[in-house]
Amino acid sequence: MSHPAPYAPSKLELLELLAAIGTAQWRDFAAAAARHGLTSTQAKVLAQLDGPLPMRGLAALLVCDASNVTGIVDRLEARELVRREPAPTDRRVKNVVATDEGREIIRRVREEMQTTRGALDTLDAAESATLYALLERLRPTMERDA
Repeated sequence: MSHPAPYAPSKLELLELLAAIGTAQWRDFAAAAARHGLTSTQAKVLAQLDGPLPMRGLAALLVCDASNVTGIVDRLEARELVRREPAPTDRRVKNVVATDEGREIIRRVREEMQTTRGALDTLDAAESATLYALLERLRPTMERDA
């Protein structure tokens, strides 16, 4: 008895599915951020700060003008979630660094993304491993071309 060939979705179908999942994940992220008094963009800034990052680097990641980043960082700094530090190699460059409180709040935001977590809970261990491997294969190209 032969098995039917697995369905081979078109690139358009894959793109539409990725967009739908990305949109749902972003809504979940924004809702969790709002519960902590953050805009989705402020939370995205915190999520990008694994280490010191120049203001221009943040602007590039957010795909916006550097002047917009100044206002976002000002508001985060007023809440003591980030601080500005001079870059060690060029004191004219200001790096943005998450404070302990900033790292804690973004950890809580991610933890509270119940819709996303619930969706991932529907996968068994093998499916999670497969999804992870596939996304890891896509990530370098997606980040490089962004």
